Amino acid sequence: MTVTTRSVVTACIATLVAGAAYFGTMALTGAVVVLVVGVALGWPALLHLRAPGTSGFVVALVGLGAVGVVTVTDGEPVLRNLPVVVAMGLLLAFVNELARHPRDALVENVSGVVSGIVVAVGCSGWLAAGMSDEGAQLVVACAAALAVAAVVCAMPLRGWANAVVTTGLAVATGAGIGAALPKLLIPAGAWAGLVAGVLVAAVYALLGHLPTARGRLASLSAATLPVAVGGILIFVVGRLVVT
Repeated sequence: MTVTTRSVVTACIATLVAGAAYFGTMALTGAVVVLVVGVALGWPALLHLRAPGTSGFVVALVGLGAVGVVTVTDGEPVLRNLPVVVAMGLLLAFVNELARHPRDALVENVSGVVSGIVVAVGCSGWLAAGMSDEGAQLVVACAAALAVAAVVCAMPLRGWANAVVTTGLAVATGAGIGAALPKLLIPAGAWAGLVAGVLVAAVYALLGHLPTARGRLASLSAATLPVAVGGILIFVVGRLVVT
């Protein structure tokens, strides 16, 4: 995929999350599952991991486990059981290394699988943030701002100009949605837009020149990355600005 195509895919994925949050927890759960699978499918190719099949399986299994744990957790804090999921994921990452032959590039492979686990587990933040009416509307605002930021990031701007325009339009989008939705205030929407804009601009700066030779699955994972990472960030913003 080209940079422009990846930006469009990111926008489509973010729009999926926004629409799912609007329609309720069940729909949002399905969207988060899609996020986890999107990250896991291409993560080994994106980071050139050894044993790509089992490495991707570990990332997907732990990410889906996190979604399941958040779904069945009652009361606050809703993410209180995620450390157990991450710990089990670390154990699986080491088991994956012990099971493969030859055992070359151990440090690189463990680091790559663990980073994929962290990103996949972070997807569950969207679900945790959307479990209340106010939180669901904040998810809609952030995901919509992510979609706008992804499209703007594909514009022929470079460096700080791209980052400033992307972040500014994302903030404006979030604030606009905050004004339109009944249970979300403009400042909360603007904060969600700020998170979305900075995140998309940062991922673009990091992966904007990703070689297309790594394949479509790697590009899919790269396109899913800003939306996946946004889950935990918007959960934190929700705890800070939504009352």
